[in-house]
Amino acid sequence: MISPNPLLGTGFHSIGAAFAALCYTPQKRVKGWSWQSYWIVQASFCWFLLPILVAWLTIPELGAILRSEALRGAMLKSFLLGAAYGIGGTAFGISIRYIGFSLTYAIAIGLSTVLGTLIPPLVAGTLGTTLSNAGAGWVIAGIFVGMVGIAFTGAAGRMKEKDLSAAANLGGFSLVKGLLLSLLAGVLSAVYNFSLEAGKPISDAATAHGAGVFCGNVVYIFSNTGAFISTSIYCLWLHRKHRTLGEIVELPVGTEKASLPVNWAMAVLTGCLWYGQFFFYNLGHVRMGNYQFTSWAIHMIMLILFSIVVGVVLREWRGSRMQTKTAVAIAFSVLLGAVLMLTYGNHLAELATKR
Repeated sequence: MISPNPLLGTGFHSIGAAFAALCYTPQKRVKGWSWQSYWIVQASFCWFLLPILVAWLTIPELGAILRSEALRGAMLKSFLLGAAYGIGGTAFGISIRYIGFSLTYAIAIGLSTVLGTLIPPLVAGTLGTTLSNAGAGWVIAGIFVGMVGIAFTGAAGRMKEKDLSAAANLGGFSLVKGLLLSLLAGVLSAVYNFSLEAGKPISDAATAHGAGVFCGNVVYIFSNTGAFISTSIYCLWLHRKHRTLGEIVELPVGTEKASLPVNWAMAVLTGCLWYGQFFFYNLGHVRMGNYQFTSWAIHMIMLILFSIVVGVVLREWRGSRMQTKTAVAIAFSVLLGAVLMLTYGNHLAELATKR
């Protein structure tokens, strides 16, 4: 039995969120590759190789769990929901081309935060009972304030894009297409949390075999592989369309300044950081106690929070107006407040349980 410790759980969620905020920064060093080459290499690690390797290292008697006929249904559900998440990730990337990073992030992540947090316990019929515990008001307030913070972040990001004339470089700005794609991305990104919930019988089996706090790692074999399959189909279609698959092993003529080992290293690093976010997500999730369902909200809100920090460190806000910098400072403060509210609500529930 894993003892609830929401403060430690939030600490692990913060590490995972930091990994998530950093995971796409290595892409800046990739040269001479098309997007689909970089994406399929990093996806091979974060959604296929690492889930299998880490589960093999951390789950006792993994083979017996994978051979269990009783778990076939949970495995299939987790895989299919993971595949839907992979489609959402692709929609997210395309949406950025139409409406920019900031609006896509605010809409998709905001929608994913609400749906991914509230729908699983609603479907399970446990939300009402769960919210009767101590600290429920703080938890609900934290989710609401987090949404406000995400909206502020999107507004600040849009202000920055206008300040730096980024909109002129979007290459075919289309509000309608971008909004539809970002809405699709938000819904299907939330499905990843559904995939993890669908895999709970598998993680329970891992717990029974002595996996302890690492029990959730076995679910990633199915949820992440589903995402890998759907994403790979799209990447391979792009490779066939543009005849770019060969560049993964040999850089095209005219890209002498690019480095194949560097490209591979950056793509692998991206994959490791992406997988690392959910390795630590699991370590935080199992410690959240009565309000485990808030893990998704905490993770997503902190992802935005650390993305702001990364942007400041990388000087992405340089050249923006003071109004824009003030807006992002307000967004940061609101997001931080949301995390503190959620953590405090979880902490109150833990204290009430101990009495």
